[in-house]
Amino acid sequence: MPNPKLSKLELQIMEALWDRGASAIREIQQAFPGRGRPAYTTIQTTIYRLEAKKAVRRVKKIGNADIFEAAVSRGAAQGRLIDEFLALFGGRTQPVMAHFVESGKITLDDVREAEKALKKLARKEKTS
Repeated sequence: MPNPKLSKLELQIMEALWDRGASAIREIQQAFPGRGRPAYTTIQTTIYRLEAKKAVRRVKKIGNADIFEAAVSRGAAQGRLIDEFLALFGGRTQPVMAHFVESGKITLDDVREAEKALKKLARKEKTS
C-alpha cells in the first residue's frame, strides 16, 4: 500500500474519509466547518490529486457523483508524519519525549502503554 506525503488539506480530506467512509466530493466538503469551508472545486481538485497519489480510490458512481474511499490507513498516514517529524530531530525521540513530559502532554499511563509495546516488540524480535 502506498504511503504518500500529504498536505494539510489532503490530511483533512483523508480524516473525513476515515471518519465517514466512502463519500462523494460534496459530502467530503460538507464535513468541513461552515466557516472557512473550502470551495467544492478545491476539494474536487485535491481529491483528484489524492487519487493520483493513490491515497484514495473511486469505488463507484452514483449518477454524476464519483464515490471515493481512503486507500491509505489512518495509521500509515500518521506514521509517515511522525517519521518526518522525528527526522527534524535527527531521528532522536528523546527531545520530543522530554517536551511531552515537561508540557504535561504525556501521562504515566501513556509511558506504561509505551513500555508494554516495547516489551511486546522485544519478544516478537526474539522469536523471529
